[in-house]
Amino acid sequence: MSEPKFPFDTKIVIVLREDLATWQKLNVTAFLTSGIVAQAPEIIGEPYRDAAGHVYNPMTIQPMMVLSSDHEGLRTIQRRALERQVTTSLYIEEMFSTGHDAANRAVFAEFSPGDARVVGIALRADKKIADKITKGARMHD
Repeated sequence: MSEPKFPFDTKIVIVLREDLATWQKLNVTAFLTSGIVAQAPEIIGEPYRDAAGHVYNPMTIQPMMVLSSDHEGLRTIQRRALERQVTTSLYIEEMFSTGHDAANRAVFAEFSPGDARVVGIALRADKKIADKITKGARMHD
């Protein structure tokens, strides 16, 4: 019997605002992913080793879906996650103008869910719940 392709009860989803520049999409994805890993360190696998014996950093054992949405879709996804009490990683537009973690947290604290200009959100939840929360987002291209 072969091992299932995706033997996970949970799903990791990253949703990016579709109008971001490529560098912003990549930057936000990296930051949001670090939040998911911090929330669930058990998703980190073993270090990689190449044929020459060099050791490389471990990576997540679970695939991640990267989706896109417009501003209103991201607000809806954030609202659904809050309603279901699913902890997320969230990146707001104002964080692009800061230079370090403390400044990011300070500018983040200035906004509530109703007025935050969300550019990216990531979550890890039961597959069905993740699908309900991110309904309407589409595969990123």
